[in-house]
Amino acid sequence: MIKTEDKYLIYDRPIKINIISVIKSIFFKYKSIYYKNILNIFHPKYDRKTKYKVCICAIFRDEALYLKEWITYHKIIGVEHFYLYNNFSEDNYLEILKPYITKNEVTLIDWNIPQGQMAAYEHCVKNFSSDTKWLGFIDLDEFVVLNKDNNIDIFLEKFKYRPMVLFYWKYFGSSGIKERDTNGLVVEDFVVCWRKHANIGKLFFNTAYQYYPQYNKNEHMHYMWANYKGKALPPVNIFDNVCINNITHTISSEIFPAQINHYLIKSYSEYITKKAKRGGGVHKDEFHTLDYFYKHDIKCQSTDYSIYKYLIQLKIDLER
Repeated sequence: MIKTEDKYLIYDRPIKINIISVIKSIFFKYKSIYYKNILNIFHPKYDRKTKYKVCICAIFRDEALYLKEWITYHKIIGVEHFYLYNNFSEDNYLEILKPYITKNEVTLIDWNIPQGQMAAYEHCVKNFSSDTKWLGFIDLDEFVVLNKDNNIDIFLEKFKYRPMVLFYWKYFGSSGIKERDTNGLVVEDFVVCWRKHANIGKLFFNTAYQYYPQYNKNEHMHYMWANYKGKALPPVNIFDNVCINNITHTISSEIFPAQINHYLIKSYSEYITKKAKRGGGVHKDEFHTLDYFYKHDIKCQSTDYSIYKYLIQLKIDLER
């Protein structure tokens, strides 16, 4: 039996259900309870002095068209600094980033390592994690949306004794746009999305812990673990429920307090000129072909305007 979704989540990859997977699921549920108890009693001191409260680490390539909107938006929700890793860009990214670098809002690192995303994250943690309490790992096509709180620091304060917090993706498609005026805003133009959140997303790392992605390296950047005093510790999701892997999720409500809007494909023309040209994907068998475009776009049967609560402020700030 192949399962593609549950009550709350659509699976990024179908999950095979058999007697072995059921037994594993039950085992992981009990293991999650064990880890939750460990997290509650075994944790470092959180209230330490740092330069920033919340920062973001991101690797990018030829994203100049989207940089200003992405940075401005995340500043609105409370991100104080950005560690940006340039991965072989050939566009005018430096022109866009120069004002932010001058104001010490962006640290730019030239990162000439092919498929260097995880290595960039490790470099960022090693060199900059002491500057901030929280370090988020997201991409330039991902926007953190707070559905209850309005500030990312206030939201993350609830997780001060958790090593990693998983924000689920909400996939957005083309919204039926073949050719888009790219002077418009990504967050305004694309509103048609998947009916449910995906069962994967991205993480914010509590730097009071030790970064430990190698413990669960097969899950890449979606389920990174941390370490405290030699003990490996898993992430929790935005409901404060432990996530061991991609099949052990406890969702506490239909209303998600936060999410990451993932504008994976954008318009047809943007996809053709950027994604399909260079290929990509985390897994070697996934490349950004037209099949990849249609695979994600065809699941978009709902709309989500939650990010619109920031839209006027975003437009005003972009005009400054």
